[in-house]
Parts: sequence; structure tokens; C-alpha cells
Amino acid sequence: MIEVHHLKESRSRRITWMLEELGLDYSVISYDRDATTRLAPPELKAIHALGKAPVIKDKDLVLIESGAILDYLVAEYGHGKFVPTKGTADYYRYLQFMHYAEGSAMLPLLLKLYVGRLGEAGAPLHPRINSEIANHLGYLNAELEGRDYFVGDALTAADVQLSFVAQVGVRNAGRDTFPNLTRFVELIEARPAYQRAVQKYSE
Repeated sequence: MIEVHHLKESRSRRITWMLEELGLDYSVISYDRDATTRLAPPELKAIHALGKAPVIKDKDLVLIESGAILDYLVAEYGHGKFVPTKGTADYYRYLQFMHYAEGSAMLPLLLKLYVGRLGEAGAPLHPRINSEIANHLGYLNAELEGRDYFVGDALTAADVQLSFVAQVGVRNAGRDTFPNLTRFVELIEARPAYQRAVQKYSE
């Protein structure tokens, strides 16, 4: 059985959702953040030296990074589903969004979170951060024009990887600001596999 090592208030939902889409058995091992530092506990470093989440263990393999984990799961267990055929235009679009989600899109959202904790000291940075968030959300909204998913006509791991950005973006910007993103969020959250992941593990 695959183990998902999850730090509370982190982004492991994408992994459990994909496991549900694939119909795989898995267990979730959850860790509490330090009440003062908000960092992971030492126990998580026993799984991987960085002490970051999510982490999966599958047989003798220990793997970090959401994109790498999703790639591994669809390669090992997807039987051709959730990833376009290699060498096609859709495949390279898929690769772009898999890397873009954490490489570019998450950065301004994380900056907003951390700079927000600085109070007035962080105020000069807010306009630039908000501008970057609007830029990325506007880009994603435009990429969904006339389509349900970011790649092709069916769900791929790239949609799963981008789901957190889309959900946070819609929650912060309001449902009417980026209508295509809102429609995407409604679509993925209505999927039976997503709902099973929520019901099984909601933290």
C-alpha cells in the first residue's frame, strides 16, 4: 500500500485525489506543525531528509515534490490515462503546466502569505505581489477559454497539479473575477474521486 506522508495545512490533497482517480489503495500519515514555528516536526525528517510534505513511500521508493509524485503515479499506475501521448503538442503543453504550477504560479501566492505576516512592514510589497497574482490568474483563466481542462479534452495530472492555484485564486479573487477558473474549480471538485479524497481526508 502506498503511504502519503502529509503535513497539516499543506498541499497533499492533489496526491490523494490522484490516488483516488487511479483507484489505488493508500494510507495517509499526518503530521502536526510546530505551534510556534509552523514548521514540520522532526518525525517527518525520518521519512525524507528535507522534512517537507507531501512525501510518498511506495515499496522501496521514497519520493518528494508534488509534480514528481504525480508523474510517477501516472507512469506506474495510469495505464496511459491522465497524461497525453509523448511527442504530441498536448504532451508538451502538459509538461509546461506541470512545471509552471509550482515553478511560477505558486510563488506570488506564497509571497502573499509570508509577506502578509509582516504586517505594515510588508505593505510596500503588496501592490507588486497582487499584480503578479492577477497576472497569473488572468493567464490561467485565458488558457481555459473554450475548454474544460488545461490540456486536451480530459483530466490530466497537469490539472491536478494546477488545482491548488486555481482554488486559492478563486477563493481570494472572488468567483466572478475569473469565470473560467471558477468553472474549472467547480468541475474538478464535483468529480467523484475528488469528493472521495475529501471525505477520506479533509485536513
